[in-house]
Amino acid sequence: MFRGQKQLSAVKEQYITDEHGERVAVILPLEEYEQLQEDLHDLAVAAERRNESTLTFDEMKKRISTSNGPI
Repeated sequence: MFRGQKQLSAVKEQYITDEHGERVAVILPLEEYEQLQEDLHDLAVAAERRNESTLTFDEMKKRISTSNGPI
């Protein structure tokens, strides 16, 4: 779990069924839906950036210190 991320409590979804009793849709509390949307967006961003080069922690500290002064 990420810092600041809420753990979703017991799932409170409700299902909408068709005339045969088959689940065709789900109703979620708004907070859970919004968290799922945010998670989906985060995953999409990560997928888009997966081929980008990475930096070591020391490289990042150097970049920050040269642009903002010493850390």
